[in-house]
Amino acid sequence: MKLLDKIDRKILRVLLGNARLSNNQIAETVGLSQSPCWQRIRRLENDGFITGYVAMLDQSLLGAAETVIIEVTLDRHDDEILETFGQAMASLPEVLEVYLTTGEYDYLLKVAVDGTAGYEEFLRKKLYKVPGIRHSRSSFTLRCLKRMHSIVPGDV
Repeated sequence: MKLLDKIDRKILRVLLGNARLSNNQIAETVGLSQSPCWQRIRRLENDGFITGYVAMLDQSLLGAAETVIIEVTLDRHDDEILETFGQAMASLPEVLEVYLTTGEYDYLLKVAVDGTAGYEEFLRKKLYKVPGIRHSRSSFTLRCLKRMHSIVPGDV
């Protein structure tokens, strides 16, 4: 795997800002002709630097305007419970992100819900049905101040 050079980092920054740009637009922005730009993008994909492309959706227009951060502690930490919990979280559409963490709680969840009623329904009908949960603590977010899906190349 080749290390990233200045042009690779420029390409990644451009794609991070707008992945819908054409190869021609990207090439023009980073100062390459189309063919070398396309080859670099394919290499970045093949080498795993680019893992996919997504559309950003408006949660509130989809009926889940609130984001809740939930910290979860499990009863035990054996492989069966960890696997069951992971599979359950992956299957819940409201769960946007799941992190196995260190510290007081075992997992951190980012969940999209439709207000407090949607949150209560998520807790009672979904999360608390998952075996192995000992305790959870939740916080509603008030406003998102920054949303990135990756670090910006060159800023680290």
